[in-house]
Amino acid sequence: MYDWANSAYITTFGAVIAAFFTGKIVPEEGWNGLQGVTLWSAVVSIGAIILFLGMPVLGAIADYASAKKRFLRSFAVIGALTTIGLAFVPDGAVVLYLVVVLLTQIGFVAANVFYDGFLKDISDDETIDKVSSKGYAFGYVGGGLYVLLALVLIMLSGDDGATGLDEATAVRIAIAGAGAWWIVFTWISLRRLPDEATAFEAPEDRSRLSFYFKIGFGRTIATARKLLGFKQLLLFVLAYFFYNDAVQTVIAVSGAYAEDTLHLDAEAIIITFLIVQFVAFGGAYAFGALAGRVGAKKAIMAGLLVWVGIAVAAYYLPEGEALPLYGLAVFVGFVLGGVQALSRSLYGSMIPEEASAEFYGFYSVFSKFAAIWGPLVFALVSNAADSGRPAILSVVAFFALGFALLWRVDVDEARASRERWAFADPA
Repeated sequence: MYDWANSAYITTFGAVIAAFFTGKIVPEEGWNGLQGVTLWSAVVSIGAIILFLGMPVLGAIADYASAKKRFLRSFAVIGALTTIGLAFVPDGAVVLYLVVVLLTQIGFVAANVFYDGFLKDISDDETIDKVSSKGYAFGYVGGGLYVLLALVLIMLSGDDGATGLDEATAVRIAIAGAGAWWIVFTWISLRRLPDEATAFEAPEDRSRLSFYFKIGFGRTIATARKLLGFKQLLLFVLAYFFYNDAVQTVIAVSGAYAEDTLHLDAEAIIITFLIVQFVAFGGAYAFGALAGRVGAKKAIMAGLLVWVGIAVAAYYLPEGEALPLYGLAVFVGFVLGGVQALSRSLYGSMIPEEASAEFYGFYSVFSKFAAIWGPLVFALVSNAADSGRPAILSVVAFFALGFALLWRVDVDEARASRERWAFADPA
């Protein structure tokens, strides 16, 4: 249900928030000589840097303090409330809009670290692929259902609309509604998640905050050092670094690319994301079944090959024509759910259970560190070429590197190595 809750935000992020920024917040002539799509991809990269610095520490603190549920609640509320606030940013306020977007992203990603940390608590090696895939599948349906409601609202707006709203106001309501959806279903999810064990107490001569920060930094640094001695897990992390960068870049810039480069309207972009969402529901289950037959690693590799074809096809999409984009969205939806769900579960099957939040902090930090470079390269290329088309091809290199590294991962050896990890108190 938390996948269902936060997917309304992340789907709206790509389908509505990004396109609204490039089409309405940024003036037609650009801002300080920069295109909307360039600004958007740059701020996504900046957000990834901020998250890269904080996530592993928060994960380690949550493990030691048994505070996953508390952190999940806090960051989800921050993300949801700032999403609602985003709807009230006035036209032309480029910097303010981007700052609030950063806050929504911090809330979203940070909450996911602690949410992912529960995966090991509610599954085992036999069920983890199924549980992870089911979560993603519910997320795609929840996000798709919300964006469908947003599409209906926007289609009924305008001069001839039944709502009496202009389109810009309808879009703002859709953005705020994503935050409200996020809060409501988060509360439902929190009521069902298991309670955690009693937290370790801080020494009487030290404040709780300083103690937990020392624990967080100490365990994070210790884990980073030990990771170097576990070749197979390190290989997977590096592979994920590259291919997830490409996936996240496509997700982050696709709405802005469709509006700024392909010159499509809000309705066409939302329909595209709806196709992705609902196809991804089936894709997540299909890849879960495929993983049961050939293994998660081979299933992910098959998905990466499809992703390369998608990136190349996106370069050739014609301007002003929605149907080719809709067709490509079918392929995106099919592989999106599968690669994300199986990556999460494959990683979860290779890490020690007693440090799940810490290791999902690493999982998040590497994904955020990776997500710095794809959008940054996209921003640099699109600015140099004055077009997003050459920039979209840059993700092919990231997919290829990820595929090559994943090919070399020995999953059985990585899972066996869990017995050699020591969960020690660095204080």
